[in-house]
Amino acid sequence: MMQLCDSYSQKYSLLNAMNRFIGAVNNMDQTVMVPSLLRDVPLLLEELDAAGAVCPQREAPLPTASPGAYFSRRDMYSHYVLLKSIRNDIEWGVVQPPPPAADEAARKKDKLGGGPAEEGEAEEDLEQQFHYHLSGLHTVLSKLTRKANVLTNRYKQEIGFGSWGQ
Repeated sequence: MMQLCDSYSQKYSLLNAMNRFIGAVNNMDQTVMVPSLLRDVPLLLEELDAAGAVCPQREAPLPTASPGAYFSRRDMYSHYVLLKSIRNDIEWGVVQPPPPAADEAARKKDKLGGGPAEEGEAEEDLEQQFHYHLSGLHTVLSKLTRKANVLTNRYKQEIGFGSWGQ
């Protein structure tokens, strides 16, 4: 029988990254017994840095802020809800809305021969896109895992049990 988690080459697999994230969120969920205690408790700057987020200026408007700004502008409760939501999306899938009419027209154009000039170019492009998105997904999952662990540890500190299982 093949062992999935023991191999060094599988250390960086997407499945292991997803399992680490889900495990961290499950641990967070089991630790946080009263989520409402997380309201209005901001994460400290050093905790954001440890979680891999960049903390931009608070005055910056939200649409132009960096992705790290999402986490830096929210209290711990918002982080908690977001991490659980992402876990649910990974476990249960994301319901995608039906494509708009513009997307359908583009697909019909590709089917009728208006697509890429050569089949090989399309396959190479798909492979590059796959590796790009796989790498990005792995990076995002690693950052989200750290955020879940930071939130769990901060909750323990807030309720006075900072030495639990660390």
